[in-house]
Amino acid sequence: MYKFILIIFPFLLFFSSTSKAEIDIKARTAILQDFLSGEILYEKEVDRSIYPASMTKIMTSIVAFDLIKTGDLSLDDKFIISEKAWRLSTAGYSSMFIMVGDEVSVEDLLLGIIVASGNDACIALAEGIAGTEEEFAILMTAKAKELGMDNTNFANSSGINDPDNYSTVKDILLMSNYLIKEHPEYYKWFAQKEFTWNRTGGDPITQGNRNPLLYKNMGADGIKTGYLAVEKYSLASSLERNGRRLIAVGSGFETKNSRSRESSKLLTYGLTNFDLVEIIKSNEPIDKVDVWLGKTATVNVHINQDIYKTIRKAKKKLLKVTLKYTGPIEAPIKKDQIIGKLRVVYDQDLVGEYDLLASEKVEKVNIFTRLIKSLNYLIWGDV
Repeated sequence: MYKFILIIFPFLLFFSSTSKAEIDIKARTAILQDFLSGEILYEKEVDRSIYPASMTKIMTSIVAFDLIKTGDLSLDDKFIISEKAWRLSTAGYSSMFIMVGDEVSVEDLLLGIIVASGNDACIALAEGIAGTEEEFAILMTAKAKELGMDNTNFANSSGINDPDNYSTVKDILLMSNYLIKEHPEYYKWFAQKEFTWNRTGGDPITQGNRNPLLYKNMGADGIKTGYLAVEKYSLASSLERNGRRLIAVGSGFETKNSRSRESSKLLTYGLTNFDLVEIIKSNEPIDKVDVWLGKTATVNVHINQDIYKTIRKAKKKLLKVTLKYTGPIEAPIKKDQIIGKLRVVYDQDLVGEYDLLASEKVEKVNIFTRLIKSLNYLIWGDV
């Protein structure tokens, strides 16, 4: 028979009753996500093609971080600066101001990309890793496809004008998500407000981070600005507050001030209109399930992933978690065997269903004990 165990989280039953109207972000396209739950809280033309401009540099950094993680690249490795890279430090582009023939470490190049938004540093890193920027762009696009960025193509490492360098805010969100999840130790660099390049043959150059949200008291810690005349202003941004992270991406802001104001507005909307609820942590015991003909009468159960849900504050609804299984579960039971489902229901809607796993192995009792148990069940209904 099916058995249901209802688990109610009393502290989740009542939410703020403050009414908040939906907002419209003054950008051509925008998206907002609650990082831990993965739920999208705001969308505006998210599949519209954009030129990502310097948000491209997020992927440039990711390719390097992946190589560092596998041991194929080191922060201490040094690359010699080519004339092609140097020319982008002298033509009015955002630059790290490296010189032809300089030997620059991977760490300095990455900081020059992340903090100073140096186009010259992008080319130097790309050439050092792949030989040419064109080959590096192929690596970038391959990584994009791996991440499910199906509407993205990278033609260069910096995001400067190229009709073949395109993406969407939805894809930029996927890329930002990967960066934060897979490379948290390096993601911290995106919150760095300034970088000093101790250049060869000249005084050190200190440049500030171009992300305007870093200078607001709102918990922002990334990610990357962008600007192209054809695209106007763009920003991939993120903040963390009280263990909760939001990620926003917008493009087509008319001005720098609009980019800062509307991005702040979007992130604040997510914080003030929604609550993040932790349902269960990976591998934590949830409950005990009855066992039939086992050496133990019950078995602990768990889920193999963290489960979070984002709930609107404006609704006073019940969040319910139930365990559904056909029980009792007959032994033998293997560790991590699927024995049922954990179901999450909010406002009478099923919002998540996950495999319920046995936390330990349960062996079957011997044949004599099985016979006694079966007789008891037939006579007394006692299992």
